[in-house]
Amino acid sequence: MSNGQPGSGRRLRVGVIFGGRSGEHEVSLLSAASVMAALDERRFEVVPIAINRAGRWLAGPAALETLRREATLLPSGAMRALAASPAVNGPREAIEIGLLPDPSRRGVVQLSNPSSPAAALGTLDVVFPVLHGPFGEDGTIQGLLELADLPYVGAGVLGSAVGMDKVAMKDLFRAHGLPVMDYLPVSRRAFERDPGATAADLLAKLPLPLFVKPANLGSSVGISKVRAPAELLPALRRASVYDRRLIAEAAAQDAREIECSVLGNEDPTASVAGEIISSREFYDYHAKYLDEGSQLIVPADLPPPVVAEVQDLAVRAFRALDCAGMARVDFFVGRHDGRVVVNELNTIPGFTSISMYPKMWQASGLPYTDLLTKLIDLALERHADRRRSRTSYSPLEEPYGGGRGC
Repeated sequence: MSNGQPGSGRRLRVGVIFGGRSGEHEVSLLSAASVMAALDERRFEVVPIAINRAGRWLAGPAALETLRREATLLPSGAMRALAASPAVNGPREAIEIGLLPDPSRRGVVQLSNPSSPAAALGTLDVVFPVLHGPFGEDGTIQGLLELADLPYVGAGVLGSAVGMDKVAMKDLFRAHGLPVMDYLPVSRRAFERDPGATAADLLAKLPLPLFVKPANLGSSVGISKVRAPAELLPALRRASVYDRRLIAEAAAQDAREIECSVLGNEDPTASVAGEIISSREFYDYHAKYLDEGSQLIVPADLPPPVVAEVQDLAVRAFRALDCAGMARVDFFVGRHDGRVVVNELNTIPGFTSISMYPKMWQASGLPYTDLLTKLIDLALERHADRRRSRTSYSPLEEPYGGGRGC
């Protein structure tokens, strides 16, 4: 495999996967357009791979254009960013493909239009999943890439799955001694069986105001803030549209929303902290992607001891979930007492050039293009380390003696 360095004779072929069957489909498109436009063309050859809303995998120069037409919720500026991406140039034909769990193939397999000259996709050296939410950020595609023996950017199956499920994530944070708000899991089936009893139980155990969220979704999709008892049932119904597992958690009162980026594998490091000032009551989907009034302040104006605590907790959260490559960790910091609480961890954060994850690294001295290169290098490093592990066993071949009684 080429190392992808200038002068090595071949650029690394990077499969950028985007779209997906998720409520965060549109966000993925914008992130992917930014990633593909910024990858270092001296080292990398981009292979765009789109997954449409129905779950079909599409490649070829028309892949991004195919999904651009589905981006109904993105503002006009985001549409222009997609249209300006070099990945949409060339033939308009989209090629249907698949990824086989076969290590000998090392790439995608064409399923349609076999005579198309644009269909010669070849093998992939590394994959950059830019998929947010279920079927992309939850360990499913990571498992497929593991079976295919392809290096990929970001957390593995375990970190991705736990990082996607807010209940499991907070359970692990609490087990590792990380400070979190009070929370309770909610089963969609239990809620549908007896909505009144479910609501009464939550109100008896959690103070108002509280938040109700789908356990396995991001970008604030399906989230409601509940200020009065009458608002709880509608909030539970809204969240249950998106997932079979829900979470209700106490709201952090009079707190600032602080974020911190983490980068690395075995020895992760934290960036400077950033602050979100929402244009709405809380940082929901509209405030993140549709309104223009939200502010992203990097670096955050925080006392140095609070910044140090945020950075320490970010790295501890990263390690608690066995993450790799990247993660963005979100916090609440009390305005008056400075108390720091971990909210959640995102294994595939938003990745436009103005998203918080790259902005915090930019402010830490690592530009966007160099950050992308570092993430791919980390993916290759982690894959090489995983391949050191044996996948077969024989008592006669124990590397350190083995034998009876061991």
